[in-house]
Amino acid sequence: MKLSIPTHAATTAASMGNRRAQVVHKPFPLHDAETKDLPPLVTPGPWLFCAGAGFGIVVVMARWYAGLETGGRAADFAVAVAIASSLQTNVKKWTDNLTGFMGWPYDNIPVGVVGWAARNTNLLQGSTSGIDVYTMTDQDGVPECDPRCGRFFHQDNNYVSYPGGADHHYDVSLWLTAGMDGGAGGDWGQRVGREYFLPALDNPHIWLHEFGHTMGFDDFYDWTPTGQTNFIMLAGSSHITEFDTWMMRGFWRHVANR
Repeated sequence: MKLSIPTHAATTAASMGNRRAQVVHKPFPLHDAETKDLPPLVTPGPWLFCAGAGFGIVVVMARWYAGLETGGRAADFAVAVAIASSLQTNVKKWTDNLTGFMGWPYDNIPVGVVGWAARNTNLLQGSTSGIDVYTMTDQDGVPECDPRCGRFFHQDNNYVSYPGGADHHYDVSLWLTAGMDGGAGGDWGQRVGREYFLPALDNPHIWLHEFGHTMGFDDFYDWTPTGQTNFIMLAGSSHITEFDTWMMRGFWRHVANR
């Protein structure tokens, strides 16, 4: 059995290094009815919104954190393919809403797999030929991918310090953590509980919310738009709603020419 995954159905694991946080919720003033201001985006910037618009592909690393207390559960080929396929499908639930809107240049944004991070290679069952596998750890002893190939650490898209170069870079990480409740998301990627994510592959609504943060959208816990009570960035919906769609389109309308 092989662990290598076709890049058309993909995702994988990475790191946030010393800048890792449990929750990364950056300000998104666009939801402010009075100012309609934009967050301080730069081009190229850390947000996946900019990465997708610039390259037409979302490159993800799957970070398999099986703690010692869980017995170090392994990821086999079937699990790897299922995770990859889920992300390919669920990224489109966001990005397909821009197809044909105000010059959005892509009919499809594929998700590409570049590798896995795990405590040791025994946690990845089957052949790992053709993918990058990292067993290094961060300061907390958690598996991470080489920061030299992470877009979070190289927002200028310069990967000359990494032996594999840009072809082996990753834009964001998916961090599946044993025993975690809730989720976290930001420009570095998304972190959700492994026990939650694997049974929810068809519609991982917590992950969809966190992926919204990766694109630059804020929470709405402190302010709710008039007439809106149920949308995924409010964490009051299990799916992306029309309001989420128009928020995303409004974002693109403001940043398209940057």
